[in-house]
Amino acid sequence: MLQDGKIQIGTCESGPVYLRPEMANRHGLIAGATGTGKTVTLKVLAEGFSEMGVPVFLSDIKSDLSGMVKPGTRTEAIDRRLTKCGIDPEAFDYHAFPTRFWDVYGRNGQQIQSTVRGMGAQLLGRMLGLNEIQTGVLGILFRYCDQYGYSLNTLEELKSKLIFMGEHAKEFTLQYGNVSVTTIGAIQRAVATLEEEGGKVFFGEDEFDVLRWMTLDENERGFINILSADELFAHPLMYSTFLLWMLTRLYERLPERGDAEKPLIVFFFDEAHLLFDDCSRTLMDKIEKVVRLIRSKGVGVYFITQSPADIPMPILGQLGNRVQHALRAYTPLDQKAVKVAAQTFRTNTGFDTEEAITSLKTGEALVSCLDADGAPGIVERTTVLPPQSHLGALSPEERAWAAAGKELADMTGDEPENGLPENAEEAPPGTQMPETPETAAGLWKQEAPPVWPEPAEPFTEPEPVLSPQIPHLEIPVTYTAPDLIQHVPTLEIPVTPSTPEPVQENTEQKKMSQTFKVYDPITGQYVEQEKPDMTPVAPAAPAAPVQPVPTIQVQPAAQQPAAAPAYTAPVMQQPAAAQPYVQPVVQQPILQQMPVMIQDPATGQYVQQMMLMQQDPATGNWFPVQQAPVIPPAAQPTMDPIALAEQQKAAAAAQKEAEKVALQAQKDAEKAAREAAKAAKEQEAAERRARNDALREEAAERARKNDSVAGRITNTAISTATRQVTSTLTKGLTNAISDLFGGKKK
Repeated sequence: MLQDGKIQIGTCESGPVYLRPEMANRHGLIAGATGTGKTVTLKVLAEGFSEMGVPVFLSDIKSDLSGMVKPGTRTEAIDRRLTKCGIDPEAFDYHAFPTRFWDVYGRNGQQIQSTVRGMGAQLLGRMLGLNEIQTGVLGILFRYCDQYGYSLNTLEELKSKLIFMGEHAKEFTLQYGNVSVTTIGAIQRAVATLEEEGGKVFFGEDEFDVLRWMTLDENERGFINILSADELFAHPLMYSTFLLWMLTRLYERLPERGDAEKPLIVFFFDEAHLLFDDCSRTLMDKIEKVVRLIRSKGVGVYFITQSPADIPMPILGQLGNRVQHALRAYTPLDQKAVKVAAQTFRTNTGFDTEEAITSLKTGEALVSCLDADGAPGIVERTTVLPPQSHLGALSPEERAWAAAGKELADMTGDEPENGLPENAEEAPPGTQMPETPETAAGLWKQEAPPVWPEPAEPFTEPEPVLSPQIPHLEIPVTYTAPDLIQHVPTLEIPVTPSTPEPVQENTEQKKMSQTFKVYDPITGQYVEQEKPDMTPVAPAAPAAPVQPVPTIQVQPAAQQPAAAPAYTAPVMQQPAAAQPYVQPVVQQPILQQMPVMIQDPATGQYVQQMMLMQQDPATGNWFPVQQAPVIPPAAQPTMDPIALAEQQKAAAAAQKEAEKVALQAQKDAEKAAREAAKAAKEQEAAERRARNDALREEAAERARKNDSVAGRITNTAISTATRQVTSTLTKGLTNAISDLFGGKKK
């Protein structure tokens, strides 16, 4: 509730407790266990900001915030709460607030879309659940697409670029860093999972402008933008990453403001602990930077969670306005969290803060807000006011009716099956979503978004080319983007720039915006007109006739094949049959450096360049001196980098096939040599086996002879004779030795 320009949160023993508007952009925290009244406190603050003229954005996870579009109802419990807060229940004003509903999936509100490029590599990597290495590879792809200006909006484009990156992993590795096919496969698997979770609906060609939330109604009240997150919250990573993307985009869009009387917009992030789960160090540093600096751009951020310990300490120290509901201290970890929460408040000598946190009743809270000097106020035990809007969720029919932009008071029992007014028509393709509840019903139809059809043929965008420095593709350095079309049969360029064509005023859009105001980041004020980037561009009126001006006719050196697409611009004239220009033969051509206005195909603007011009003696016209571009031997005159890449790929395939045939012939010759050597070895082995068999047969024959009777007798005789001879020789040698050394005396 707004009192004297300040938001009254509740009442303590010493009087009302206020949140000062000039300190609202110092961020805040609403903490407490489940069922202690955090949602009521959030609604009271959001209602106060809306009445103050500050737009509000909040995420609705349990669908219990949708009742802000409906006036509250007086009950005995609310009367007791008002009486306890010192407010007369009879004088309490119950009313609705200007509310708009948003939904990532487009089912329970206007759809919000982002582009893959706008999400960025860090946030997209977190949404996909990638590790640091995989996120780094994704960053290489983003850098490559930014460098060469390739489209990267939808998940289909992301997958096609990943396929190209995998096919040229070696080239990417040499120029940007290590890229492996395994890592790209893991990213592709994560992208497929994201598609099943609804990412294919969230990522589109057009990025949502976050400044559309900064809107006032006809009574100078800020719109309360409610994000229907009951379905999105089922995917915590996608939910938290979406909120981080939204906060980052707002930080990038808004200009610096410094301190102001009140914030431009206030964000309430429910289940804030999800924002910091599984965050890399790089992403956490980015979040801390945004939270620290977005204050000076007029944005207040309020985190809603169960315990202050869920918020990282560097960010917790930036939250100046705090509302602490009751905490449960059943476990040692809970008791530690209670102690930490108590130490973050400025002490009040009237009560023990740590004991009060565990004894607060539902609807009571410890509140500490910044004073006029920016110092933390003394903590007060406060009874929080009830909200002025409906306390609870709307029925599905009421919610669908409100999401379509209709007043609930006009709702009857004859609404259509989908809960929308009968005159609600679907907006034509490319139409921006309406900015007011009055026009929302006529242009936007509340129904599930159509399923994106699968493409009938593969991705038709020109395949990206790698850097000219990569030897494998051999792309000429003069062509850095395949979208530039160099063949123009006849180009007439005025020497002096012409007067811009007057733009017809879009009276229809201006009429639609008379009942609300939109924030203009350039002037820093709310103006009663549509932002140019929020409405369709009006068709331009016919240009006034201008006097003819001297022109410079430029003829190409060689006409390009008819199959190549021709770039068209308002100043280009294409004759039915273009004739190549034949330079007249002159002995001494007249050359001169001249400034020439040339249209840049990438931006569509005229830029002045110094070119070497030559005068035609026959006509007196000047034309640029043609310089034949360096054409590789295998390239066609079109100089299309994609065609060059395809030709080089075909040549490489043919060379590879020839090398394969030669290698196969070499392998066959080596195989024949090996077989001949093997046959020679087998022949040698056979001869060796025959000799061994003969020796074994001879030995067996001797054995058979020795085993016979004659053989045994012969062997016995030989053995006896051998023993006798041996004994005689031994005895003779012994006697000889004895005689030699004296022997025995006789």
